[in-house]
Amino acid sequence: MLCGSAALVTAAGCAKDNEIDVSGAGAGITASRSTCPAVAVPAYTGDITLFDPATSRDARAIDVVATITHVTPQCNDQAEKVYQLADFDVMATRRDAGPARTVTLPYFSTVVQGGTAVVAKRVGQVTVSFAEGQLRGTGHGQAAAYVDRAAATLPDDIRERITRKRKAGEEDAAIDPLSIPEVRAAVQRASFELLVGFQLTQDQLEYNVRR
Repeated sequence: MLCGSAALVTAAGCAKDNEIDVSGAGAGITASRSTCPAVAVPAYTGDITLFDPATSRDARAIDVVATITHVTPQCNDQAEKVYQLADFDVMATRRDAGPARTVTLPYFSTVVQGGTAVVAKRVGQVTVSFAEGQLRGTGHGQAAAYVDRAAATLPDDIRERITRKRKAGEEDAAIDPLSIPEVRAAVQRASFELLVGFQLTQDQLEYNVRR
């Protein structure tokens, strides 16, 4: 199945294919998950600022400001390797509306398992084009990831513990199965993300954090 949706900062596709009702009675808490990696732009990496001169941090020295936006995931989860593609646009402004100009910006795509373990990382480049006399420019980039379907699928016993119907009065009727450590750990292990952002220098990252 191929699916897609758009969001500025975070996007996740195909979740309804693996919807899990943890209430056990068709009402209450419903958690949706998918074998498709969630797609997101990590905090402080969605923007990049170029200065001229490069060593200045004065507002008057800002040359180009660019932002990753319109992140659109498309996931194919029918094979043993789940393929997640993320298209994105880069919107930029420059200080001077001068001659036509192109600016090449580095970006990364990282596959993270369980919220902390980096299993793959790639660095690419996106080119932003400014037309003559225009302050605004645009570019387009893509990031992709392959994830083992088996690794992104909950074990049957864990899935049964989450989806088992519970009746009022039972000892564990009021217990959220996701609060059980081994269940929570299994869900975390089976969760993957494709993270996309600008490949910032330490100075650029610190600038984003401070502003």
